[in-house]
Amino acid sequence: MLHKRILPLMGNRFEISVVGDDATWAEACIDDAIAEIRRIESLLTTFSDESQTNRINRMAGIEPVQVDQEVLDLIDRSLNISELTQGAFDISYGSIDKRFWNFDTSMTQLPDRQEARNMVRLINYKNVCLDRAENTVFLKRKGMRIGFGGIGKGYAADRAKYILQQRGVEHGIVNAAGDLITWGMSGSGDPWTVGIANPDHKYVPFSSLNISNRAIATSGSYEKYVTIGGKRYAHTIDPKTGFPVSGIKSASVIAPYAELADAMATPLMVMGVEAGLYLINQLNYMACVLVDDNNRIYTSANIRLNKTRPFC
Repeated sequence: MLHKRILPLMGNRFEISVVGDDATWAEACIDDAIAEIRRIESLLTTFSDESQTNRINRMAGIEPVQVDQEVLDLIDRSLNISELTQGAFDISYGSIDKRFWNFDTSMTQLPDRQEARNMVRLINYKNVCLDRAENTVFLKRKGMRIGFGGIGKGYAADRAKYILQQRGVEHGIVNAAGDLITWGMSGSGDPWTVGIANPDHKYVPFSSLNISNRAIATSGSYEKYVTIGGKRYAHTIDPKTGFPVSGIKSASVIAPYAELADAMATPLMVMGVEAGLYLINQLNYMACVLVDDNNRIYTSANIRLNKTRPFC
């Protein structure tokens, strides 16, 4: 039997599903997973002055901040992904003023490109310095800010899965606003299957994948965008230019962990089809599905889609 709970966490819609015969036990397991996600949120949020993230940001250019080992390790892994993607993923994106690209109906013209370049001058993962001996994080330049919007939900999903497995849950799925991690089998005894959304019709999948014991995350231009002068500008910002990326409508990444899938989806949007496919094809245990602005579908070498309906 499948036991499911849907609730807002980390500013997003989380869905936690557990397969088991005992409803009381299943609900208690889900409670523990939720408590773990809330614990992680308290560490990483930028909406609390006392979070470790905000303490790091306040001391940018001033002095190192001591943090929990868990936070240090997450930042370290984030910096490794920045190296891997040549800066297309960068947790120091937080220096971009949210008012610069607000992607709502009040936005009627593009920002000045010079102003955009000025906004991104503080984005540089190489200026995030870690001291493992002292467990400290230091942002070299005053005004720098880090944020975990590109990796935090995936990490929380992985941790929730870990807690559930520790409680003895052999089959389950954690959906962190589209960043999924699965293990075991579904309630029907079949493999967990996920639909790949049509970027122009987000609730209509154009294909599906079996992802049991895997994770998948999707970044796409269909979630948040603004149309100016007849052209659609998506919310994914190139950290090098300060302007929205173009060329790819959606990027779905399949990986062993939700954190990795989450962190790799957005940089593929930034890197483009050719560079993105080249990178994924060099990595073990990872795959991707890309849809470009002309609705052409690309897959990495080690993936086969289950086509469900025409894509148009």
